[in-house]
Amino acid sequence: MSGLLARLNNKLHLSYGQKVFLLASVPLIVAAAAISVVVTLQSQKLADQEIGQLEHQLIEAKKTELKNYVNLARSAFFFIYGRAAPDDYDAKLRVTQILSAMTFGEDGSYFVFDYDGNNLVSPRRTELITKNWAGLADEEGTPIVDTLIAQARTGAGYHTFLWEKPSTGETGRMIAYVIGLQNWRWAVGTGVFIDDVLGTVATARATVEERIQATFVYIMAITLGALLVVFFSGLLLNIRERRLADAKLKTLTQRIFDTQEEERGRVARELHDSISQILVGVRYALELARRKIANGDATASDSLEKGVSHLNGAIQEVRRISRDLRPGILDDLGLGPALQSLTKDFTARTGIKTDFETAVFRNRLDQESKIALYRIAQEALTNIERHSGATYVSMRISGHKRGATMRIADNGHGLPDSASLRRENGIGLRNMQERVEQLDGTLRLTSSAKGTVIEVRIPLSHLLAPERPAKEIA
Repeated sequence: MSGLLARLNNKLHLSYGQKVFLLASVPLIVAAAAISVVVTLQSQKLADQEIGQLEHQLIEAKKTELKNYVNLARSAFFFIYGRAAPDDYDAKLRVTQILSAMTFGEDGSYFVFDYDGNNLVSPRRTELITKNWAGLADEEGTPIVDTLIAQARTGAGYHTFLWEKPSTGETGRMIAYVIGLQNWRWAVGTGVFIDDVLGTVATARATVEERIQATFVYIMAITLGALLVVFFSGLLLNIRERRLADAKLKTLTQRIFDTQEEERGRVARELHDSISQILVGVRYALELARRKIANGDATASDSLEKGVSHLNGAIQEVRRISRDLRPGILDDLGLGPALQSLTKDFTARTGIKTDFETAVFRNRLDQESKIALYRIAQEALTNIERHSGATYVSMRISGHKRGATMRIADNGHGLPDSASLRRENGIGLRNMQERVEQLDGTLRLTSSAKGTVIEVRIPLSHLLAPERPAKEIA
């Protein structure tokens, strides 16, 4: 199924919604077609069995009727036949007269052939009388007289063949029953046309065919209805998902703008509160040194030294801000040294004791994972500094068979309401979660009165192949 969709997508350039509709509708159509075929075949098989049984019952009823007719005729002439000799001409004449007079319905009558094939009685078709019809066959090539004589020689039997209807002159299918008068070497019998049986069977078959077709139409109608339900449900779902996606996109866009503005504000504050003040101090120191030099004051060198010191401080602040925006050590040396540098600066800035521990990776993390873990660690330390009241922080990162894990723990007072913090917009725990989700990883946060633990797991798919050059925590 996926291969079929892939080929259709390559040829037709299907959209996501069309793929979903095909994925839902194609199995439904295939299942409906299979059900239709199975139902049709089973219905046809059952109908054939029932129609076959009906035809058999009707034919058997005709045969019973024929046997009764022949037995009735035999009763009419049996007292003559039973007393006559094989060459009793008068007895034979009287029997032929009796049988010629016994007719029923529009086409029913008795016939008599001697074993040589000569016709002796045929009241409905007198042109057959006294003629030899040995070898006579119907339009389909079925032998008639020879078969009747053969059955009479053995005692009795039924035979089916095509015969002309005396009433209409049309050819119809007849069933005949014949018995043998062995003393006279006669084949005596009668037949009935079974057009009514064939008509009944044909009507039943047509009715069954109509029912099968109606069942097929019902299945197709149900399938079409289901397809329409799937289509409109998918359409409504697509519209709803698009609206939700648009709303999420607008929210995400706004969050990006807010984050940009917040980051710009932070950088502006850093520049104003640190570098700007330091540079102002440098300017005052240089102006004071200039005045002292102009006045010949010997202490001018002290003002120059002070200005140089302030200028060095400004350089350090620029480096710190640049490192916060994008640490060059992360690209140059890898994740381990970058995190170690981050924890050292954190301890120097806040006075909070920090232990950093790492293990050598057999594989390297890809660039996306390194940046995400560094930003998560950076955000975690910022939250610890602002909210936790902790005096100790431990950070550990290691690789294992399932990927990589970074664990950051502190001994602060914990988060009073972690759920609300997760719902906040901007830089925070929600951003951590989103960074981890983009890597198909997991973020686990546990908080209590004894401290907070943040554990990030990155799947093995973000570790590069072992044959590439490896670095520690790189």
